[in-house]
Amino acid sequence: MFHRSRGLPGPHLEGVPVHSHHNGLKTAALLGLLSALILALGYAFGGSGGLIFAVFLSLALNAGTYFFSDKLALRSMRAQPVSEAEFPALYQMVRELSSSAGQPMPKLYVSPTMQPNAFATGRNPQHAAVAVTQGITQILDQRELRAVIGHELSHVYNRDILISSVAGALAGIITSLAHLAIFLPLGGGDDDDRNPAAFLAMLILGPLAAMIIQMAISRSREYQADADGAKLSGDPLALASALEKISYGAQRMPLPAQGQLTSSAHLMIANPFRAGGISSLFSTHPPMEQRIARLREQAGAIQYRR
Repeated sequence: MFHRSRGLPGPHLEGVPVHSHHNGLKTAALLGLLSALILALGYAFGGSGGLIFAVFLSLALNAGTYFFSDKLALRSMRAQPVSEAEFPALYQMVRELSSSAGQPMPKLYVSPTMQPNAFATGRNPQHAAVAVTQGITQILDQRELRAVIGHELSHVYNRDILISSVAGALAGIITSLAHLAIFLPLGGGDDDDRNPAAFLAMLILGPLAAMIIQMAISRSREYQADADGAKLSGDPLALASALEKISYGAQRMPLPAQGQLTSSAHLMIANPFRAGGISSLFSTHPPMEQRIARLREQAGAIQYRR
């Protein structure tokens, strides 16, 4: 169990996060696919004016989300700022990991939610916040919580909030185009011989494809934060153990999938909603079993190098 006043263990740091070129290329390719979908839908719907309107509308909405995502996410979890006097051990581990990464220390928040979870938000390391729930401080030991903090800090250092915002903006443009197409004539472009079935298919499948690509980007960044966070904390097995406990606790105490919480769920280290059914197919979180398996492989590789 995590106690506020207890000192911290000091496992050897394996190093600070190193970004994966493979992961970066994968993210770039997925963002490229979203951009291609925008061009395809814009041509299919034939409304250049509508295309411009959708682009500006989605960019404006997502710019607002980008700059105020921290406040929205913190409010959705009722997280409150905490002082070092209240949580000295938490401050100590965050300060240590931030210093190891050569980055500024984020603001710290605690949510009264009893579900074990954590998330980071903020558009860059200079405007970042890390929040943990009351529940996570009660089920994790300090070694595990330190590894979770490393994961969340890696999201900030990898600029995942920016990447998610860009992906959200592009997906939003596609969805807006599909909505606008309902009010556009079928022959809105230069080609009046358009196939109605193909038009209808793009109207339905375009937003679906955008959602799937956006989900793939989120999953890709989650795997990367696991690897980089384990590297920052120097303890992949601690993160694997923490994920097992968090997953079990989150499923025992799922949060309601409603309101602003649904827009902030992708930021959390584990899916806060009840798993199972078709909703699990569209989760932005990778399967927990695969995340844990990768972390154990990472720990094995470290031991092998030693």
